[in-house]
Amino acid sequence: MGQLFAMKKTEFARLLILIILLIFLNPLWAQKYTKHGQSKLVSVVSFKTFSGGVIIIKLRMDDLPDSLSFLIDTGSSSVSFDSATSKHYDMLPETSDQVLVGIGGARNAKVLKNKTIRLGDLVADHVNLNVVDYSILSSVYGEKIDGILGNNFLSRFVVNIDYDSSKLFIYSKGHFRYPRGGFLFNPAMVGIPMQVTEVKDASAVTSRFYFDTGAGLCMLLSEEFVKDSSLLKSSKKILHTQAEGLGGTVDMRLTYLKEVKIGPYKFRRVPTYIFNDENNTMAYPNLSGLIGNDLLRRFNATLNYDAKEFYLVPNSHFSDPFDYSYTGLHIYWTESGQIVVADVMKNSPAEKAGLKPGDIIMALDNNFNGNIQTYTAILQNVGARINCIVKRNQKLEQLTLVVKSIF
Repeated sequence: MGQLFAMKKTEFARLLILIILLIFLNPLWAQKYTKHGQSKLVSVVSFKTFSGGVIIIKLRMDDLPDSLSFLIDTGSSSVSFDSATSKHYDMLPETSDQVLVGIGGARNAKVLKNKTIRLGDLVADHVNLNVVDYSILSSVYGEKIDGILGNNFLSRFVVNIDYDSSKLFIYSKGHFRYPRGGFLFNPAMVGIPMQVTEVKDASAVTSRFYFDTGAGLCMLLSEEFVKDSSLLKSSKKILHTQAEGLGGTVDMRLTYLKEVKIGPYKFRRVPTYIFNDENNTMAYPNLSGLIGNDLLRRFNATLNYDAKEFYLVPNSHFSDPFDYSYTGLHIYWTESGQIVVADVMKNSPAEKAGLKPGDIIMALDNNFNGNIQTYTAILQNVGARINCIVKRNQKLEQLTLVVKSIF
């Protein structure tokens, strides 16, 4: 009996050695995990989170005297630079035949070549930047946005976005050990990462969506997808609104989905925008929409482009309430520091309150700080009666705005 047991142990040991050899000699395994060796921490950078969950970091470029504000955007394939910032520093871009396409339209790109970017201890050379007008991003977030870090930069590294600490951890390419408690995704990397996701309302539909950290919303669906899938009931409450994208302001419809399932994680009653994709940005039916950062910010995310892996771990924001507010009011920040009414949707609470495009917001609920992030948060309080003080034709007016719900 003892000899039989010893023989079994020997056979088991041989089998174990054989399995290990097969794993290490497998060319695919070797390419994936030994091509760059062990991943190492290169830099740690703090970031700020703005409305909708988008994140902004500070970086340096070449020998410019000032730090610059860049948005981390997996929904962009390139690195981009604001045209006004480029002009301010007398940086002249070269003409390019490349066309940049966004939900607001398409624009021809101009390029700044072979720039050096510094993020903390990280120095990245030979970076090309498309020069684009990002004034609309600055007006939405209330801070000068100098550019976007997209996938052709992020793909040089393994990037961990930690919303609990508000820090970006940047690692070299290589074998990376993910923390416990999360889920490993294998998105398709076709310029922008795409993930198969299930959405449910009147029906349950599984389709492909962009992972888009640069979109300050939960879900965005193309009109064609919604129509073809019969996803929503015909009686569903849908409100008219607007959103900002590359190319300008875009008319949208706003509602909510009964459920969105990202891997094993389920979210219920998710605010969702629907838009008419006239520029074929989504190339439906190949893609049906995008998952924005108001959902993705609920995870600490590791972006490992080289291994084609995204790893999400639920964080302290996982159960944060969604924004169900509706006012029909769209405000923007100007570089002079004013908060101005851009648009008022027809038959909306804002129109009923008497607000008009061009009004300058002096205060909301006795808050005079002029911070668009603060004002946005105040306008998200469903059911609130907000005291608005506006300047119109050089005169002050006091109005009352009642915040409604998308339900």
